[in-house]
Amino acid sequence: MKRLACLFCASTAALAAHAEFDASRLWVNAGFYSAHFDTHKGLRNANPGFGLEYRIDPMWSATAGRFRNSNNADSSYVGVYVQPWTYAGVKLGAVAGAFNGYPNAYNGDWFPAIIPTATLESSHWGLNVALVPPLKDRLYGAVSFQLKYRFRTD
Repeated sequence: MKRLACLFCASTAALAAHAEFDASRLWVNAGFYSAHFDTHKGLRNANPGFGLEYRIDPMWSATAGRFRNSNNADSSYVGVYVQPWTYAGVKLGAVAGAFNGYPNAYNGDWFPAIIPTATLESSHWGLNVALVPPLKDRLYGAVSFQLKYRFRTD
């Protein structure tokens, strides 16, 4: 977990070197819920965990976390959301980053990913919806939902 915290801090610092930390931009989440395309494979849909997301500006966010993945193994992630478009109040773009912990993908080691994502945010609550594409026999495709909360708004 210390390594994950360091990765999150480093990615946030790199993207926000020009800005001072603002607690109202910090979101916390409790993992994901994944609706898998391959429903017959006995995959875990509830993916509890803990994650952080820091909104750098309206287009960019840094994110990191840890969760129980669909293969019932622990995974970590670190990445950046790039959402240059907005339609009807929904931010559209992708999250680019790295994941680990999937036994069929690179023996559980870290691997890069770019995942299309839509985000809806209110003053305290937010929802990230990601379209996770299948990757041969390594990863199973899903639509993943990540509910997030921020304690402070300014």
